[in-house]
Amino acid sequence: MGGELVDARLWAGELKALHERFLHRFSRSEPRESALAYMRGLIAPLERKNGWTLAEEAGHGGPDRIHRLLNRIDWDADEVLDDVRDYVIEHLGDPEAVLIVDDTGFLKKGVRSAGVQRQYSGTAGRTENSQIGVFLAYAGGRGRTLIDRRLYLPTSWTDDRERCRAAGIEDTVAFETKVVMAKAMVRRAITGRIPFRWVTADAAYGFSKGWRTELERADVFHVMATTRHDTVVTRWAIDHPVHDLFPGLPRQKWKRRSCGNGAHGPRV
Repeated sequence: MGGELVDARLWAGELKALHERFLHRFSRSEPRESALAYMRGLIAPLERKNGWTLAEEAGHGGPDRIHRLLNRIDWDADEVLDDVRDYVIEHLGDPEAVLIVDDTGFLKKGVRSAGVQRQYSGTAGRTENSQIGVFLAYAGGRGRTLIDRRLYLPTSWTDDRERCRAAGIEDTVAFETKVVMAKAMVRRAITGRIPFRWVTADAAYGFSKGWRTELERADVFHVMATTRHDTVVTRWAIDHPVHDLFPGLPRQKWKRRSCGNGAHGPRV
């Protein structure tokens, strides 16, 4: 019990220190306090996390303060993200780290949440009504966490500006593919001098030959999954379909590895 109390105090102290790094992003005391309450709620052992449950955890009478923080108060999420990313690099920075690009789905009901539509969700393992977020993770010897994010907006949204305005999406926000979003996040990490050695992604991103070429020209080490229908340039500068190269490789050179458990068992 004593150890748990010490751990709780350390967590609380470190969370407050992190919070103090971006206090200047809020002009008034209420959003500063709400931001800390929101952060505490996110790491609390709650079964579900929404405006109501986070407000209850903070001791608020209702979700209004949390909702104001997220929907009405003027603050720049990208600036706060920069502060958090600097904090991450101070504590987890590793020149041998890996940048990992992947997307995930958030199951939703209704049609008003930004970017929601029926689309494939890896979280559900099937097509569902959901939002899709593209994320950039940072993994090194000292730990791992997320350092960037983008919300994918399908053309059903970007082609309907009235719908976008109703959801708070500015007219300047145009359609971007997930690969374009991934490129922008990795470029931002490079520009921000984030220490890392490798970039990796699954076939949904690795299939983009243009992005692989861009990384190669920038001298960024990368390992990308792709499909058997992709083509690669060999040492003889010939563009070969990947499946044509398989027969020439000894079977004992292939090893099937799992990168963790997914919706349908181990990912391989």
